[in-house]
Amino acid sequence: MNSLLKARERVFSPLISSSIRSLSSSLSCKSSYLSLSASAHGVSVGPYCTVGSSVKLGDGCKLYPCSHIFGNTELGDSCVLMTGAVVGDELPGYTVIGGNNIIGHHAVVGVKCQDLKYKHGDECFLCIGNNNEIREFCSIHRSSKSSDKTVIGDNNLIMGSCHIAHDCKIGDRNIFANNTLLAGHVIVEVSQDVPKYMMVTGERAELRGLNLEGLRRNGFTMSEMKSLRAAYRKIFMSTETVPLSLDERLTKMEQNQELYSIPAVGAMLQSIRDSFAEGRRGIYVSTYMSDGKIRTYMSDGKINERNFIWVLLQYVEDVSTYMSDGKIRTYMSDGKINERNFIWLLRV
Repeated sequence: MNSLLKARERVFSPLISSSIRSLSSSLSCKSSYLSLSASAHGVSVGPYCTVGSSVKLGDGCKLYPCSHIFGNTELGDSCVLMTGAVVGDELPGYTVIGGNNIIGHHAVVGVKCQDLKYKHGDECFLCIGNNNEIREFCSIHRSSKSSDKTVIGDNNLIMGSCHIAHDCKIGDRNIFANNTLLAGHVIVEVSQDVPKYMMVTGERAELRGLNLEGLRRNGFTMSEMKSLRAAYRKIFMSTETVPLSLDERLTKMEQNQELYSIPAVGAMLQSIRDSFAEGRRGIYVSTYMSDGKIRTYMSDGKINERNFIWVLLQYVEDVSTYMSDGKIRTYMSDGKINERNFIWLLRV
């Protein structure tokens, strides 16, 4: 019976959620499970939660039932731990999480890495910024050595079942789709400028086009988006026989008063020019196909042009589609050839 009572003392009362301050006075005998120093205002702790003796909680934190915080862990103000979330580890080192973060159901954050080179007893670290949403079943590990740390910035959305391994560096305002996996020491960043209102994609990223969804969310009108699209095509998808340099295309666009008079278009052009100022790193390249040639606009504004013979676009049920000599040719399953011209095709 005594052992059963002691076991029951290790969890919080399942009847109500209470503030850390009231719990710390009523459960002072359980200091190994509730941090007495974490008496912040407005903290709500659900039933069957665990809060280690070294944990620090900011004002307004909320722990849903069966969430757990261990080790030298600090949560900023207004953080939320959903049911089953585990944050921190009893390993040397620390886990620091900023304010207004949500850690989803059964997510595991700030635990030992899976690197075999990690030596037991070494310090390891995880630092997370503010306003991040870490969804259900995510795992985020501490660093593999004391001289490094795993870092996540602000305003990131990390969707369900993602994994961020030891020593990764992630900046601000990223979105990781479900089941995204980052191995150890991965750095998520842009190495060159992304022009205003545009997107990049791919390994060694290239310009993908306008971020139309982002423009809609920020209140751009359909007329503005059409003008931006027209300007983008004239700059990066022109079909001129003699290709102009990027600087020449920008100058030509600036002389087009119909488009350049629109503030959004002017801002886009200026962001491209700013990227080529002294000491700047240029923009990501843009590659498209036109008139039997592949043209790549390099980050320094120069154009790399080369011929291509054919490119396999698609092969479905004995129907293959190729691009060749400015035409798209589809070889049908009955042996016939469907041929049509194309002006440009943006490579994605």
